[in-house]
Amino acid sequence: MRQLLIFFLLIFGFTVHSNTSKNSSFPPDSVASSAYVIIRNIELSGNKITKERIIRRELLFKENDTIPVNEISSILTQSRQNLVNTSLFNIVHIDSIPVNNSPILLDVKLSFTERWYVWPVPILEFADRNINEWLKKKDWNRINYGMFLTWNNFRGRREKLILFTRFGFDQKFELSYQIPYINKKQTWGVGAAGGFAQNHEIAYNSIDNREVFYRDENISPKQETFAYTEAYHRKGIHNMHWFKLKYTDLDVTDSVIIFNPDYSFSPYTNNKFFSLFYQYRSDYRDFKQYPLTGHYFDAMIDKKGLGFMEGQDVNTLDIKANYRQYNNLGGRFYWASGLTGKVSPIGNSQPYYYQKGLGYGRDFVRGYEFYVIDGQHYALLKNNLKFELVSMREFSLDFIPSDKFSKLYYAFYLNVFADFGYVVDHRNISTNPLANDILAGYGIGLDFATYYDFVVRFEYSFNKLGESGFFISFMPSI
Repeated sequence: MRQLLIFFLLIFGFTVHSNTSKNSSFPPDSVASSAYVIIRNIELSGNKITKERIIRRELLFKENDTIPVNEISSILTQSRQNLVNTSLFNIVHIDSIPVNNSPILLDVKLSFTERWYVWPVPILEFADRNINEWLKKKDWNRINYGMFLTWNNFRGRREKLILFTRFGFDQKFELSYQIPYINKKQTWGVGAAGGFAQNHEIAYNSIDNREVFYRDENISPKQETFAYTEAYHRKGIHNMHWFKLKYTDLDVTDSVIIFNPDYSFSPYTNNKFFSLFYQYRSDYRDFKQYPLTGHYFDAMIDKKGLGFMEGQDVNTLDIKANYRQYNNLGGRFYWASGLTGKVSPIGNSQPYYYQKGLGYGRDFVRGYEFYVIDGQHYALLKNNLKFELVSMREFSLDFIPSDKFSKLYYAFYLNVFADFGYVVDHRNISTNPLANDILAGYGIGLDFATYYDFVVRFEYSFNKLGESGFFISFMPSI
């Protein structure tokens, strides 16, 4: 719903005047001849809610720093990118001003247009894996509704509070709270959450690489209660460690086990287990919302079943890694590649509920949006060649009184793409024909990026099965 609101505002807003976003030159000409500069003062404006220490945490400089003049431009530019990537601001400007025309002393002024942080948003969503799957069925009974409250930058300290209530086809209730910094150095953060979810219809198996559903109008075939606590460690700017300890109580009806005895760890209709999750993340992208240059890497380990629950046999291990590279090829042309791999060392014993291959989340080969390819291990390679059709521009919607919505930016990109994937499946080879074979998809698309991390992709793709189709997505492809 929030995405649709932003989209309609933008369509209406294109009738107003727009101008290309610019920053001040770094460094000013008056100091370019000096060997170094000294930051005399840092001035912040526009941060009406965000605490100053949260902003300074992302800066690569402070007062009285001595910086070589040939480095000041990249330091100021990177600091601006760090602030944009906090998702706290719609617009960030940095100006460097010589002090009394001094060739050495600089004052740095940062101005912000903060986002709207409190989103009491009505929920109206599809119960399917993605909008393309729902459009294929057009079943209006498969709609979820409700309300969720997201309070970003809670107390101006970059904390996040989420209250989620969803009714309709699938129900879910969740409360979560994240505190990014709990120590003076702002390197450690914590979070906690708990919730309950139940479904009237669940995918209990995959046949011919399509989900097969079981539905019960009277009871919920699946119920899940969960709670977790987490910790984060971010010493510098780009690297972070994430730890999570989670408890899950999964209940399914006898009918689900009858239809698929391999749905959960048999013979139980109830699985209770603890899981331990760890992820290392290294992020050097220019703008994480829609990156054009830089690189990103993460690696994670997810162990379900720690031996704490007597009489429970849950025991799975997933190891996954992602690497994404973004390059400017010159002028308006950009290249992006992303490589993802997952292995399950004890994966041959994974039941259906615990096993995920390609076709879930952002891990899919374009052209295969209607398919799921389950398996124990997989690899995915995505490639994009982009042309910047409309460069990033700022403009104002003068009829909106709040600058949290009236000042925004947008950009359009044409792209061609080619994706490849491979899934290793040892368990359901006869009902999973796309596994153990190379998947290939390619096509063309138009990407639209704007404020509040909103991205919409319109793509027409082809796959090696001879199929083609038009697809819409709401996240970057790589």
